[in-house]
This record gives sequence, structure tokens and C-alpha cells, in this order.
Amino acid sequence: MSESGPQRITSRDNALLKDLRRLAQDSGAHRKQGRMWVEGEHLCSAALVRGLKPVLAVFSASYWPLAQAGQAQAALKNVVIDDALMASISDLPSPAPLAFVLDLPAAPALQAEAPTVVLDRVQDAGNVGSILRSAAAFGFTQIVALKGTALLWSPKVLRAGMGAHFGLRLVEGLAAHDLSALQVPLLVTSSHEGEWLHQASLPWPCAWVMGHEGQGVSPELAARAAMALRIAQPGGEESLNVAAAAAICLCTSAVARV
Repeated sequence: MSESGPQRITSRDNALLKDLRRLAQDSGAHRKQGRMWVEGEHLCSAALVRGLKPVLAVFSASYWPLAQAGQAQAALKNVVIDDALMASISDLPSPAPLAFVLDLPAAPALQAEAPTVVLDRVQDAGNVGSILRSAAAFGFTQIVALKGTALLWSPKVLRAGMGAHFGLRLVEGLAAHDLSALQVPLLVTSSHEGEWLHQASLPWPCAWVMGHEGQGVSPELAARAAMALRIAQPGGEESLNVAAAAAICLCTSAVARV
């Protein structure tokens, strides 16, 4: 914390407040500003555990006196905002009283042999964040988001990821042909063909491809795949939500390698 204490914001016309609002609510603002909005104690703690240094720590005025020392001393600069104005930054029904602004990490190169999850035009931010959580939980270290996928560092995906972002290698904006650089086999899911997942011998490391919510994996990627697999659904449903299917597939891979 700076010796002069936190900057206090009491006016809705404050320029920094407007920038923070854009960063929190506009899914593409992080690209323009080169920073990301991390909201809530859980996400902020996850960032600190990974050794990240916030550029700004943002507190509501009522929360500031209650802030833990680790939160108050985490950032290069602290900002305290009147409660009503703090609530106007977030698009959550119950806005958090604490947030960090972090520099956007440099885009990493594709790692050829890493256990990978490929997102093929997965558009729902909640699904993308949930898949990142499953990937981190089951030992997949790299996420490759193809063009048309929800932006990985957008506020909604960050919230849904619950801190998983900070432990993963995130590569986005790639085209299908860029996957030729991967040196691990591609596995795709199918609702109507391929081996049953629970009976298959799965390779490790591998790259699971999770497809568009309505259209599934693109024919181009399906043609590149080393294996197509089906998830048994004895209840008779036609298909599973992509995040649920990813959790089942990634868990099965993790169990198979033990």
C-alpha cells in the first residue's frame, strides 16, 4: 500500500471508474486495456496464491476497513470506491466488495506435447470457464481456444473458471490448421459413432476436442482425430452439455493414466 493511502472515488464521472466499469462489463475490454478484472475474494486469493501482483486492488468503502492485510498490501495501488459506485462497476446481481486489476499475460506459444483441451467454437462463457476448471482438476495443462470461442480472459469466463486460469497455459485465437503443431493425438466426442468412452484405451498425453454447443466438433477436426468416442447415456438423452461432457472425458483420461 502506498504511504499516501488509497485513492478514493466518490464521483460517477471519475475517469478511472469508467475504465473499471468497461473492464468489468465489456467482454473485449481486456484486450484494449491489456488488463483484466478479477472480482471477489475467491478469485483474488487464487491470483495471489499463483504469485500474481495486481496493478490495482479495488475495495468498496464499507469493506476497506475490514480488508485483510494480504489484500490491502497486495497491489501497487489501492482504490476505495463508494459502495453504490462499486456496485455499478459489476454486472453481478450481488457485486463483490473486492476486485483486482491484473496485467494481461503475454500470449504463450503452443506447447506441442502438453495434455491439452481444444475448444472448437465453444461460445458460452459459463461452459468455457467450467471446462477450464475441469482441465485444471484432471491434469490438463494447456487450453487451446480456436477462433469463435468465447474470449478466455473475459470477466464472465474468469468468474466461471474460479481461478483455474492462473494455473493453465491459455492459447487462443488459433485456426484448426494450427493444431498440426500438436504432437499428441486428438480425441473427439460423438453422439452416434466411435468407441464407448468407458471401454476405450485412452492415450496419454492427448488433446480432447470439445465442440460448439449446437454443432459439435467441426468435420475438419473430426477428420484429424485419432479417436472418436461416445459417452454412454443409459437414460436416453440425445446429448450432453459440452461442459458436462468435458468433465466426464477429462476425468476418464485422468483415471486411465493412474
